Amino acid sequence: MKYIVLLLVCFMFSCETKKDVQLSKANISIVKDVQDHSPIYIFFKTEGKDTIAEVNRKNSIISTNWIFNIDKRLPLKLVIPEVIKLQEKKRGDSAHKNEKAQNYYSYADSIGKNLAFLPFTKVYYKMNKPKFGILIYFTKMNSILVNGIFVEKSNLQNYLTNLDSDKPNKFIFSFNPNMSFENYIQNKILIASLKFPDYSLKNEEFIF
Repeated sequence: MKYIVLLLVCFMFSCETKKDVQLSKANISIVKDVQDHSPIYIFFKTEGKDTIAEVNRKNSIISTNWIFNIDKRLPLKLVIPEVIKLQEKKRGDSAHKNEKAQNYYSYADSIGKNLAFLPFTKVYYKMNKPKFGILIYFTKMNSILVNGIFVEKSNLQNYLTNLDSDKPNKFIFSFNPNMSFENYIQNKILIASLKFPDYSLKNEEFIF
């Protein structure tokens, strides 16, 4: 019951609008608590046959941690352009900038029965295909291709670790634009569990 009430509190945007956000679910908490935060909501909305990502950030304060509460049903092609705009606004506001303030996606930990948060402050999103690197591509159906070769999730770490190369590997994470936000969160948690040398990763993700 406590878990349900907690989620309802997070879902409810305000008593006036009575809009809600269906949060993504995963089975582990990356971060369990975030202090000094402002909420940002991206709602799932339909107009006729069209799906729309409706953003509300009127209660957000630049100098705080931002928590993005995003409806799990929305596809990345609608979510990420809005996230990019908000990131750029926060990064560009030098007058109120707080170097310690982070950005987090919220989701529900279905095992721990609590709200959880996934940091993404340093991620720079690109809405195009990368031109170099080892491409780790998450498809709409949630399978994984590494440079076009299908790899099981359970074998991903081993496969990447043992890739032959005559120079240091650079791993690039990319996602299908029609992937649901919930699948994206689950894939991000998978990525967070992988181990790579620091030099092998870039702070960029590609949606194409």
